[in-house]
Amino acid sequence: QVQLVESGGGSVQAGGSLRLSCASSGISNSRYCMAWFRQAPGKERENVAALYTHGGSTYYAAAVKGRLTISRDNDKNILYLQMNNLKPEDTAMYYCAADFYLGGRCSAPYGDYVVWGQGTQVTVSS
Repeated sequence: QVQLVESGGGSVQAGGSLRLSCASSGISNSRYCMAWFRQAPGKERENVAALYTHGGSTYYAAAVKGRLTISRDNDKNILYLQMNNLKPEDTAMYYCAADFYLGGRCSAPYGDYVVWGQGTQVTVSS
């Protein structure tokens, strides 16, 4: 059974940094997508950063490009999201997700990902 467990959320002031972690277990595939989504109150869950384990190609939403960095520790099976220069509009619940059937199309939307973590809250104050 695949499990994803996020950690690292919290409250910071605008301009600050946070690093989210997502520990995965039970994954036997060698090629799959992992992504960070976020959902603010009243808004749809959006894909903000994604990574393909085969080759390491990445995707970033335009709103976060240059400020957020997705990476993965293959030995520890941990996905990270380094968030710098945070803005109040980054406030949201952040979710880790994985999918094994996208074939590298890791920028796919919410409905295409099948495995989800429980989420971790990020709050950025001005």
